[in-house]
Amino acid sequence: MILKIIKQNEYELLDSGEGKKLERYGKYILSRPDPEALWKIKLSNKEWDKCDLEFSRNVIKNKWIIKNGVSKSWVIDYGNLKFSIKPTSFKHIGLFPEQLPNWEWMSKLIKNYELTISGEKQKPKVLNLFAYTGGATLACAKAGAEVCHVDSSKNAVEWARLNAELSGLSGAPIRWLIEDVILFLKREIKRGRKYDAIIMDPPAFGHGPKDELWKIEEDFINLLDLCKQVLSSDPLFILINGYTAGYSSIVYENNLSDLMIDYKGKIEGGELVIEETKNKRLLPCGIFARWSKNN
Repeated sequence: MILKIIKQNEYELLDSGEGKKLERYGKYILSRPDPEALWKIKLSNKEWDKCDLEFSRNVIKNKWIIKNGVSKSWVIDYGNLKFSIKPTSFKHIGLFPEQLPNWEWMSKLIKNYELTISGEKQKPKVLNLFAYTGGATLACAKAGAEVCHVDSSKNAVEWARLNAELSGLSGAPIRWLIEDVILFLKREIKRGRKYDAIIMDPPAFGHGPKDELWKIEEDFINLLDLCKQVLSSDPLFILINGYTAGYSSIVYENNLSDLMIDYKGKIEGGELVIEETKNKRLLPCGIFARWSKNN
């Protein structure tokens, strides 16, 4: 299946092609490389040259070319949340807009969640692994969940906490943890903690805060084995996103099928895409696979 987003109030994909994309984040227009855009651009070079920020990639140094007195960071409203947008040396800006359909899917499941213990309605407990700047964390918290946000990058967790503050969620039940995901899960298993939902965006390669090594081809299956041990007896959903590993969504669907074999639910997967505002072409942005409980 394809999960598609189209123009939002403060975001749109203006054009893409020739290995790059032209996007609007709030009042600023950005030009960034994108290897998926293997086709001709539609807008004129003159229109592309009007961008406020352009990411330049060369053999000496990658850098942003900032035009027109653009701020180092600015705030946009996206998905009824607020995000600090900040260009980084890795061409990222702190938001993956194509994730909006997944946020909406999770929010609906959380709002429909019903569990009462001793006469009190319980919030679902959500675990967000490799959680970056917190889009999924904030969407789940706003929908009414308790969230555990785990990322190995101190900068990413601080950025996510800023987004929570901007979104009016600084007092929401969110645990912010700078941890290696594998070590964290092993500790949670020993503590006997359980979660009703798990979100993950495993990178192809990475390091933990104490230089722990992560390689998806070596560690992913073990990751899922550990996740199974922290699942509650009546899980609500699991979402796996993929950006950099080069796998098909079918790989993640197959793993979810094995992981959730003892539970009744639905598995679906496919591509995340963004539609160009004018030309309606679809830009592939990543893959996903997700499981949700049968109602």
